[in-house]
Amino acid sequence: MTKDNPLKNKNTSAFFAQAAIAFGISAVGLLVGVAYLPLDIWQRLFLGMTALFTITSSFTLAKVIRDAQEGSTVISRLDEARLERLLAEHDPYRAQQL
Repeated sequence: MTKDNPLKNKNTSAFFAQAAIAFGISAVGLLVGVAYLPLDIWQRLFLGMTALFTITSSFTLAKVIRDAQEGSTVISRLDEARLERLLAEHDPYRAQQL
């Protein structure tokens, strides 16, 4: 994280494209594989539904993990700002008042 923008995304567009293409190929491969299995239609539909549920659950889990990480980052930044303010206000040479 940089001082200027600590929440700036560090992923490049090439990395994003690679991840999106890999996801697309794997999802299509999975669904095509299920479609061509030598099974009844109901068994294929069940496996297809399970595959789609697994994919959507993966997205949800990734979002929850990302949100938790961003939340902890914001909390640590708030704590850091409070500490910096206390240090800036502290003057060890100021006369103590009783």
